[in-house]
Amino acid sequence: MDFTLERVAVDDPRAVALRGILDLDLDERYREADADDPPGVAEERAEALAVHEDQVVATFLAVDADGTALGHAMLRRLGEEWELKRLIVTAAARRRGVGRALTGAVVARAREGGARRVILQSGRMQPESLALYAGTGFTPIPVYEPYVATMPDSLCFERVL
Repeated sequence: MDFTLERVAVDDPRAVALRGILDLDLDERYREADADDPPGVAEERAEALAVHEDQVVATFLAVDADGTALGHAMLRRLGEEWELKRLIVTAAARRRGVGRALTGAVVARAREGGARRVILQSGRMQPESLALYAGTGFTPIPVYEPYVATMPDSLCFERVL
């Protein structure tokens, strides 16, 4: 690997910046699909997608030799489940194994914590992510809470440990 993985605080400025980039990207990808939402659905969806600091088990960054943050992923506890959240690889860092490395770090940390599986939620407008998840051993599962009501067409996956 020509980058390193760092475990950082959830409020690390580099992590916050990458999550901001992800938010903009997802907004652009899903804007049309969300345009006809009934009143209140956007707010309910935002709450379903929110990751609260007290749920976060680990935040990982992939960092280039010059200190540039290349990617980000989080592991959170969602009730009894362990969930991969907020995976992003910057456009400049794609095809370098960053996504695989971050996914592997999340899975390893969940395994250390005693998880029996890691779950995640994604969508059809994220083909790069879907390919990564399939390539790293995740298999489809039904949509789970908190996404059922506001994102019933989500694509959800698990990796059994």
